Amino acid sequence: MPFLYIALALLAAYLLGSIPTALWVGRRFFKLADIREHGSGNAGATNTFRVLGPKAGSFVLFVDALKGFVAAFFLPQWLVAQGAIAPEHELYYRLACGALAVVGHIYPVFAQFRGGKGVATILGMMLGVAPATVGVCILVFIVMLLLFRFVSLASMTAGVTFALLQLLPQFRPAQPFLVYVGFLLAALLIYTHRANIGRLRSGTESRVPMPWERK
Repeated sequence: MPFLYIALALLAAYLLGSIPTALWVGRRFFKLADIREHGSGNAGATNTFRVLGPKAGSFVLFVDALKGFVAAFFLPQWLVAQGAIAPEHELYYRLACGALAVVGHIYPVFAQFRGGKGVATILGMMLGVAPATVGVCILVFIVMLLLFRFVSLASMTAGVTFALLQLLPQFRPAQPFLVYVGFLLAALLIYTHRANIGRLRSGTESRVPMPWERK
C-alpha cells in the first residue's frame, strides 16, 4: 500500500506540472491557438510576457510556480500523513515530486510534450524546500528584470544565485546534498535557455515591456 501512495503522488506531481498554463491562457483569453507558434516558441511564462504582455505573463508565472510548490510541499506532506513515508524522508520526496513537476512542465503530456523551460516551476519547487534562499533569488530576479528587461537573463541569474547562496554559511542547507541540487537546477536553467543565450549574444533577444511602458 505505501508503494501505491508513493506512485500516486509521483504521478500527480508530473500531471500537475503538465498543466500548460500559457497555452490555455492564450486560447481562453487571447484567442491565440498556440502560443508556441509565436515568440520563442515555448509555452512558459517568459514567452507569455513577450507575446501576451506583463499581466498574462505574471499570471502564468504565478500558476506555473504554484504547480512546483504544491508538488514539492503538499504531496510529500500527504505521503507522511498516509504513513507511506517516514517524516525524516520527506525532504527527498519534496525534491522528487518537485522534479517531476518540472519535467511535466518542460514535457507536458497535455500539450504534445512541448512545454516551457521550467523556470517558474523550479522556483515554486525550491520555495517549498528552501524558502529563505528563494526569497533572495526572487529579489535578484526582479532587480535584473527591471534593469535589463530580459526575463531569460533574470531567470538564469536568479538560478545561479540560488546555487551560490547555498555556499554561504547564512544559507547553507542542513542537508549538504541540496548544494549539489542547487547547482544541478542552475545548470538545467542554463541548458533550457541555450537559445535565449544565443539571442542575448547576438542582440536579438526580445525585451519585456513593463506595465507602465505599455500604451
